[in-house]
Amino acid sequence: MNTSTHYQVHISRDGQLHIDNEPQLVPDGVDPSQVVVQVLHIEAAGSGLPVLVQVRDERSDARFDMQVMPDGTTQAAETPSAAPQLAAAEPGQQKASLFDRLAAAQAAGRAHDFDTAIEAAEDILQQLTAEQGATASGTLEAAEFRADLAYLSGEYAFAAASWTWLALAWFDRLGPGKRRTQVAAQNAADAWMHLPPHEAGPMVSDLVNMLLEVVAPERTATMRAQITERLGQLNN
Repeated sequence: MNTSTHYQVHISRDGQLHIDNEPQLVPDGVDPSQVVVQVLHIEAAGSGLPVLVQVRDERSDARFDMQVMPDGTTQAAETPSAAPQLAAAEPGQQKASLFDRLAAAQAAGRAHDFDTAIEAAEDILQQLTAEQGATASGTLEAAEFRADLAYLSGEYAFAAASWTWLALAWFDRLGPGKRRTQVAAQNAADAWMHLPPHEAGPMVSDLVNMLLEVVAPERTATMRAQITERLGQLNN
């Protein structure tokens, strides 16, 4: 599974840059770290939320975590020692900020307290849907987090359906060939592979149609072959 708000950055000894294993163009005279911030600033600005980056820089044998903020600044990533508590607001009491609630939900997810994390994620998703619309960037980011929680907690049918919808939504919003769309498509197929036979069969048509629509057919050939192979096994 891939998570859109969490990126792996690798800078080789000769200055080649990869973000989530995807090569990035580094112009002459520009440090790769500047390209990292430029690329991920776009992701953070689109969602209105920071993105977490794990950096491995072979030039200095450095490994560190940082956050790229929506305004393009960076800061050290904070790892909470304990999950923040998601206390319910009292009548007349204002809810915590969206960022604080998301951070608490993410911490609960990392602690495998999925009931708490899912409840918070759904609350955040409902708020963003009402305020920004179902296909706004921030809403889609929240839907990705909810889909991740479904996958991690074993709700594979929900995860597969969510990622299928997300791939189509990102395709409509961003156009063809975009990384977010491709990651969502891959995650949908991955979640589907975990489904029991009685759930996998009814969902396969929507999944394959999505793969053909949002990604060039030759790029999903291997994925579709694996789906076909599993369908054959289920039918035997």
